[in-house]
Amino acid sequence: MNLHKVLSGFFFILAMTLNFGFFYGSPEILAEHSKYELFAAIVVNLIATIFKFGDKTQVGSVLLATSLVADIQLIASASIWAFALYGIGHMDIESTTAIISLSGGALLANITSVVIFVGDTLKSKR
Repeated sequence: MNLHKVLSGFFFILAMTLNFGFFYGSPEILAEHSKYELFAAIVVNLIATIFKFGDKTQVGSVLLATSLVADIQLIASASIWAFALYGIGHMDIESTTAIISLSGGALLANITSVVIFVGDTLKSKR
């Protein structure tokens, strides 16, 4: 068993599930989306990105690209949330939907990453 593959897979899947947990719910109601879950999704996505830096293959490059996309979108989502609360002073429907939409894009990038990772794992020989 390859410990690096186990840890990588763990963080890829955990990043995806945390992102889904934040994304799931009505886009108009921010109370259905936990700021702590968004923070956890950002941290775990960054850890997953670090794991992807070591792979020098073509698949590794695509995995890194998907992870960077997810990182950027989740950080942008948190930035909009912070700007709306502390810059503008209130959350409106436009801010709320932008936050949830960006996390949805990150979720799609995470799903792509997990599918590629599982496909590569199934394709590899012992």
